[in-house]
Amino acid sequence: MSILDNRPGLDNVVGQVAETAGYLWQKGWAERNGGNITVNVTEYADDMMRDMPAISKPIAIGMALPNLKGSFFFCKGTQKRMRDLARRPMENGSVIRILDDCAHYEIIADNLVMPTSELPSHLAVHNYLIGKGSSYKASLHTHPIELVAMSHNREFMEKDVLTRMLWSMIPETKAFAPRGLGMVPYMLPSSTALADATINAIDDDYDVVMWEKHGVFAVENDIMSAFDQVDVLNKSANIYMCARSMGFVPDGMTEAQMTELSTVFNLPK
Repeated sequence: MSILDNRPGLDNVVGQVAETAGYLWQKGWAERNGGNITVNVTEYADDMMRDMPAISKPIAIGMALPNLKGSFFFCKGTQKRMRDLARRPMENGSVIRILDDCAHYEIIADNLVMPTSELPSHLAVHNYLIGKGSSYKASLHTHPIELVAMSHNREFMEKDVLTRMLWSMIPETKAFAPRGLGMVPYMLPSSTALADATINAIDDDYDVVMWEKHGVFAVENDIMSAFDQVDVLNKSANIYMCARSMGFVPDGMTEAQMTELSTVFNLPK
């Protein structure tokens, strides 16, 4: 039996994760085992699931995360490929339960698949989101080609420079990614410093954070919405690069045009 049996809400979330994983692979944003997905599924935990015996020993998170006590997460497995997660999510991901000490977790289903090495960073962000009363439950890390390429330009790494340019490429970007793109300078992947910098960027009111020369980290209510934000931002990056490849610098929408868009559609300015 699978933990998904007779739990349609949880099954739907895992299905969305699988669908998103397939899109990431198709777009070339998930080479080899690149990228990670972690979704808070606590709302789907019934009494039987809460009492479900663990299939692993307690595993240290590396930090105490008090807001996650008793929480459940679906996590992509370490060294697992997105293309395999898309086809067989419960063989390439697992459901974990955070223990009462808030510093350890255990795997409860379906297979003994160790979560990503970036799990502590993801959980730290989820701990922060719960602490601030956010409704966000999904976190996504992926490697969108055009956005990563742009992060190699020091000018684009300045605060909101890339955001303004991306918004100006096509109206939908401002409409569907209204908080823009936070910027985090290069830090060692999976490090506590990177997790802290990401939380600081989200605290500045960004939903998508650019990790210089690495990838992006996005949070949203569900994993598909997190993917959508990255998708629209990367579309704008692609439009910019297509224009440059044709030999010109795109004009972009003017400040007046973007202000008008924000006013009409009640978007942040």
